[in-house]
Amino acid sequence: MVRTPYSLAVGELDLRWGVQIDARPLRVDGVGPDDDAVAAYVAKYVTKGAQEAGAGTDHRLTAWEDIHAVPVTDHMRALMRTCWRLGGLPEHAPLNLRAWAHTLGYRGHILTKSRAYSTTYAALRADRAEHVGLDTTPGTATDGHWRYVGSGHTPGAALLAAVVAEDIATNREIAREEREVPR
Repeated sequence: MVRTPYSLAVGELDLRWGVQIDARPLRVDGVGPDDDAVAAYVAKYVTKGAQEAGAGTDHRLTAWEDIHAVPVTDHMRALMRTCWRLGGLPEHAPLNLRAWAHTLGYRGHILTKSRAYSTTYAALRADRAEHVGLDTTPGTATDGHWRYVGSGHTPGAALLAAVVAEDIATNREIAREEREVPR
């Protein structure tokens, strides 16, 4: 069992694990698992958790009210709200949890690649660059700026899509009725 430090958000908590436990202390003095082992462990459980959870959403949240509007499960919404609340506490300010509430507080790639089991993001980027004819010189930096602009139809496009869907349904109904008429 481990007792957490006191926090305004949750007080003190007792953390316990089940019978299948592999607990090794992480220390800054280099004693214990190396950085790669820790990263692999964290990546495994972040990926497993993200897979089961739906991994949040792909755009940042700018206000508490935004959490209500994202298309996620109630459980994911509760996790986002928890990130938002904890992000407002001074002791958690360095974590920037509000900026990362949309990814449930995780700031890295939600999916990982490992040389031992798959490929790496560097290899994927190099292959993609070669495929599109870009320079693949090692050490080349690529800077891209993306922003979320929305999803789905505009109101006008939604109206047109509804009319088209209605026409298709009507045509299918007429065709079905024609097939049923004895000749």
